[in-house]
Amino acid sequence: MSTLRGNAVVAQSGGPTAVINSSACGVIEEALRQRDAITGLLGANNGILGIVQEDLFDLGAESPDAITLLHATPSSAIGSCRYKLGDPDKDHEKYDRLLAVFAAHNIRYFFYIGGNDSMDTADKVNRLAAKRGYELRVVGIAKTIDNDLKGTDHCPGYGSVAKFLATCVMEAGRDTEAMYTFDPVSITEAMGRNTGWIAAATGLAKRHLDEAPNLIYVPEIAFDEKRFISDVMEVHRRLGRCFVVVSEGIKNAAGVYISDLARPDRPAVEKDMFGHQQLGGVAAYLAGIVKRETGLKARYNKLDTCQRNAVHFASKTDSDEAYECGQAAVRQALAGVTGKMVNLNRVSQQPYRSTPGLIDLAEVANGVRALPRDFMDSAGAGISEAMRAYAGPLIQGEVAIRIGHDGLPVFTRFQRRPIARQLPPFVGQQS
Repeated sequence: MSTLRGNAVVAQSGGPTAVINSSACGVIEEALRQRDAITGLLGANNGILGIVQEDLFDLGAESPDAITLLHATPSSAIGSCRYKLGDPDKDHEKYDRLLAVFAAHNIRYFFYIGGNDSMDTADKVNRLAAKRGYELRVVGIAKTIDNDLKGTDHCPGYGSVAKFLATCVMEAGRDTEAMYTFDPVSITEAMGRNTGWIAAATGLAKRHLDEAPNLIYVPEIAFDEKRFISDVMEVHRRLGRCFVVVSEGIKNAAGVYISDLARPDRPAVEKDMFGHQQLGGVAAYLAGIVKRETGLKARYNKLDTCQRNAVHFASKTDSDEAYECGQAAVRQALAGVTGKMVNLNRVSQQPYRSTPGLIDLAEVANGVRALPRDFMDSAGAGISEAMRAYAGPLIQGEVAIRIGHDGLPVFTRFQRRPIARQLPPFVGQQS
């Protein structure tokens, strides 16, 4: 196969993770080593939106130290977005614009780091380029704390949120142990719109029978308020306290989000541009139910975006795998691969070992992989040994953090030398 020469663009999309920048680092460092094929390396400010707006910068001009420091930098250093391209037949202006930008800058490689919706975007771009006869290699790189992508054993980002949140539960659980005569019930809300992978991971914190979390509730198992109160009271009778972890996306038997019950006066359900309902507030709602139904004082914790950005206690295993996925994306594209996402395959459990693989973007796009029922115990409010065996290896090790003279972490910040625009401003629909 003849070498495809041209520029590459790398972009990040969706909610950040503690290791999404490690994936970017893998792409950048590997691409910069492949100068025979990749003649220039561009970053797209704010994901696919940056390409549509021709808002690009020169990643090759960044210092090696700034690139290396990506391993210990939270959030999305290149810039993220939640931007829906829409139906190619109805939203053709955006697609025409994408190809025009690719052509104007001789972009022949597109690396997109993201989750379900991002892989849908990458798939659409790949199909568009093939249909129009524009030679472009598109490779997606798995990313999501929710761990709900199809076709991969686990997702880069999950091991770190699992490690951080499980540790937070350990710490807050000790607070409840000490303060139970005054604060007997504590409820922590975990991210997870449709799946309970994150909430379930907090079960790793429970090394002994009486330790937090005492109860875990996930979206895959219908939530019953009466059963919940009964569960809390049973634990309280036994221990004098109760520590609960709940996914933000739990639903009742009728399929209604409990967070909707928490906000009955909202004029309309809030959704993002991908149609995903905006959740949150379930822990506060359940704390109110506990107070009302039992008379027990109940506190609640919502760590929100701290969960996904906590690089200061990220998993080294997670970070290393994220980097390897970025490297693999470049190597596969140079070998002629397009229309694929780099996934992770678990090839050994003891000792744990994974290896990057490939799956069609179309198989991943917009799909959801639920937490298996056998990862929860028979009662449905705690994890099983299968879940411990699955998640335990993913939280091993810690990422080395550079500390500044002021005692706080040092994060990279790109200089973002802009690439000169070659096209008129995009005047089509921006949302």
